Amino acid sequence: MNWQALDLSILGPAFVAGLLVLSTHVPLGKLVLKRGIIFIDLAVAQIAGIGVIAADLFGWDENPWQIQIAAVSTAILGALILHWTEKKFADIQEALIGILFVLAATLSLLMLANNPHGGEHLKDLLIGQILWVSYEQLIPAAIIYAVLLFIWFGLKIGEKFPSAFYLVFAVAVTVSVQLIGVYLVFTSLIVPALATRKLSGVTQLIYAFSLGAISYALGLAVSALFDLPSGAVIVWSLAVCGTISAWAFSNRPL
Repeated sequence: MNWQALDLSILGPAFVAGLLVLSTHVPLGKLVLKRGIIFIDLAVAQIAGIGVIAADLFGWDENPWQIQIAAVSTAILGALILHWTEKKFADIQEALIGILFVLAATLSLLMLANNPHGGEHLKDLLIGQILWVSYEQLIPAAIIYAVLLFIWFGLKIGEKFPSAFYLVFAVAVTVSVQLIGVYLVFTSLIVPALATRKLSGVTQLIYAFSLGAISYALGLAVSALFDLPSGAVIVWSLAVCGTISAWAFSNRPL
């Protein structure tokens, strides 16, 4: 156990990244559970990853804006496909989401097949490199998240155009997957919302966000102390804290 590893210059930006992701994923996760499309973020995140891989293959990796355009474009395309399938094949929507995820995941493998660093790229896409984020990287992410939250809650665009959910979701997940990876994006979206499902309204959002924040802090600390992959540890931290919270809320007096 290395107590010197608790370096705020490294863990600080990672924790802020987690808070930023939770700011959009907590309310979106609530909607995902309500709609019953649990695995949509895995599919959209994996599709956004295809855009990131494509940008690298075309030599755009030196230009962050080209990477963002490629990732957002592919994610929005995937989101529009899912919106279309929801209208046409609502009874099998969850199965179609799963198929789309598998197709996107295997396409990523094919695109990286001849890349000597393909395994490393795939690991970064799935597990993420949250410890390597900097405050400078978080500024554009924070701006995008703020715009999305204003569009959704301030303008209440979801009430006027229900299909806008898919577009907002696609952009949010695209930004998140580049910060923390596919696995952590999925866990951040589903676990806080699932653990607090017995609550409602603003109370649920507050408890869900708090659960996520505590889980990120605990996961980062444990991963630093024991020199373990941060993304994987945070996933487990969210799962454990979420299970305890779900039990506590289920026994909460009415």
